[in-house]
Amino acid sequence: MAGPDAYPSLVSGALRGSCPRCGAPTLFRGAIKFADRCRACGLDFTQFNVGDGPAAFLTLILGTLVSVGAVLIQIRWEPPLWLQLLIWVPVTAAGVVGSLRLAKAALITVEYRQRAREGHIADPDA
Repeated sequence: MAGPDAYPSLVSGALRGSCPRCGAPTLFRGAIKFADRCRACGLDFTQFNVGDGPAAFLTLILGTLVSVGAVLIQIRWEPPLWLQLLIWVPVTAAGVVGSLRLAKAALITVEYRQRAREGHIADPDA
């Protein structure tokens, strides 16, 4: 197995959508949909389970930021509702897709590095 220096960094891997094993930008086949396997090294991405954790946390975080932003803008400038919608719907959509992609890529990279697999408990003495 390669040493930790051989892996792409967590940040660059998440930003580029890199394979956690070889570093090729092959992790995604859509905006937030994982590819089945790396086209460069053949790593099977279906063995990883990132679940809904990133989506749940990002919903709470982005929901809070968008709500606070909308309230502050409403208090400060009192724009009409249509303008608030024109601002916050695209901001929310871009924030969700962008941050979900980063969070999923980071989580799959951490799972690969820690050798986390479903139904597997590592022996702490090993």
